[in-house]
Amino acid sequence: MANFIQERIDIPTLATAIGLVSVGLVSIYSATYDAKMSELYVKQIVAAGIGVILLISAALIPSRTLQLISLPAYFLSLLLLITVLLIGKQVSGSTSWFQIGPLSFQPSEFAKVTTVLALAVYLSRSDVSLTKTKDAVIPALMVLAPVMLILKQPDTGTAMIFFGMFLPVLFWGGSSTFTIVALLSPGVVAIAALLGTTPFFISIVMLGILIWLTKQNTVSAAVVFSFIVFIGISVQSIYGKLRPYQQKRILTFLDPSADPLGAGYNVLQSKIAIGSGGFFGKGYLQGTQTQLNFIPAQWTDFIFCVPSEEFGFLGAATILILFTVLLFRGVRIASTVKNPFGSFVAIGITGIFATHIFMNVGMALGLAPVVGIPLPFLSYGGSALLADMLMIGLLLNLYAHRKEY
Repeated sequence: MANFIQERIDIPTLATAIGLVSVGLVSIYSATYDAKMSELYVKQIVAAGIGVILLISAALIPSRTLQLISLPAYFLSLLLLITVLLIGKQVSGSTSWFQIGPLSFQPSEFAKVTTVLALAVYLSRSDVSLTKTKDAVIPALMVLAPVMLILKQPDTGTAMIFFGMFLPVLFWGGSSTFTIVALLSPGVVAIAALLGTTPFFISIVMLGILIWLTKQNTVSAAVVFSFIVFIGISVQSIYGKLRPYQQKRILTFLDPSADPLGAGYNVLQSKIAIGSGGFFGKGYLQGTQTQLNFIPAQWTDFIFCVPSEEFGFLGAATILILFTVLLFRGVRIASTVKNPFGSFVAIGITGIFATHIFMNVGMALGLAPVVGIPLPFLSYGGSALLADMLMIGLLLNLYAHRKEY
């Protein structure tokens, strides 16, 4: 019996997910305790219960059936993203939600999963090779479709997750180093341009050398280099066309102290909370930043500062270790699954989790821009938690069928 369980159930992945959900519930209870918003904690418990059902369902669905429903699910998610723009509820300036009575639903959370499934279906075809330009264009368009709809909401943070997922999938599919560099270069040079003229020129020189060393041919290298130079020069113009709150978020990322009572407030208070926890923390429900509500809605995007303050470095390190185990297991499953479809799904899911973790923890530490990205399993939000549990269920499914072709 023990051998059967070990063979069919990925215990480390399941245990890690349970541990993270538990930490999330404990943290949300603390974050809402003094704010007198216990109903949020109750809603998260309900979402966790539904998430368990979703996890089990995803884990038990036949792998062939999963492959058959992937493309229909992807097109359904696109339809939902279009529909939410027309009749969705606006929250914090973003039209991202369907509201049905007391229940709300964010389709972009599930669009991430369906996009991974659709990419896996296409890239697992025997006649597809990412070394061919035409075969690389189609998956790019598959990712661009939901991204454009999500940016229309607008929800920049969620749109970034798709990019963070797409790069590992490209790499896993055998895409060239030049392609990866070409995709990363615009973002690097844009950030450098915002930092000043000197960083901009340094980035142009370094990226130019890297593009030349990894080039497939001179023409493609020249086109990519010209494009990133154009992006760098255009950054200030693009920045000027952003909405005021988006400009403030960028400025806050570059220098949180520039607006300590405005856009930089959450970041500064989060860093204070994390630093004040020390090594062992202040104790559960004893965090001053947490219980005095210095960070608005800290149970959402800045949830990481809650256990970090109350349980200190040990608590924060434990959470990061759990996330590391989860990412390691995701890569491990991707590398052991015999079915190419399953391998792409596993690496795509791992990419989604990794981007969420790095961006959210980076936000809390002031190392990444504040773009509204929840921390998997920990942040309050039913749609996000259900999507996380669904992805864990898919990983468990792939592990159970890892020896099937």
